[in-house]
Amino acid sequence: MNPAHAFAAICLAAVGCDGQLGRDEAHALRAQLEYRSPFRSSTEQQMGELFDQLLTALRQQGWADLIAVAIPVLDNPQRETVLALAAHLVRADRQVQPVEEQFLLALSTRLELPPGRAEQILDVVSLLHRDALA
Repeated sequence: MNPAHAFAAICLAAVGCDGQLGRDEAHALRAQLEYRSPFRSSTEQQMGELFDQLLTALRQQGWADLIAVAIPVLDNPQRETVLALAAHLVRADRQVQPVEEQFLLALSTRLELPPGRAEQILDVVSLLHRDALA
């Protein structure tokens, strides 16, 4: 697994950890990946093949095993970004289920970021998604 596939695998695990891949989550996942290198230069076919491969791995292994394989491939800046993006994607459907919170907790622990960094990232993403004007 290369860093791009590892990054995409963790993002897919974030949206699929609750056993559902809703329309809003799938759209957010696709949009976020297509914004980033190397995915922005990928064809529809390449993206489709990547998602098919990763969905198969997610179904066969489960999200815990999928992220366990993906994390060691990423460097520290990539780990920080994938945590922020995973937290963003979990909130794409505007509902955070307990299993999604468990996913983010497990991911933040397994990423082995410097002390306090994962909490900082999760707090900032939570603030971005807070409906402060409601």
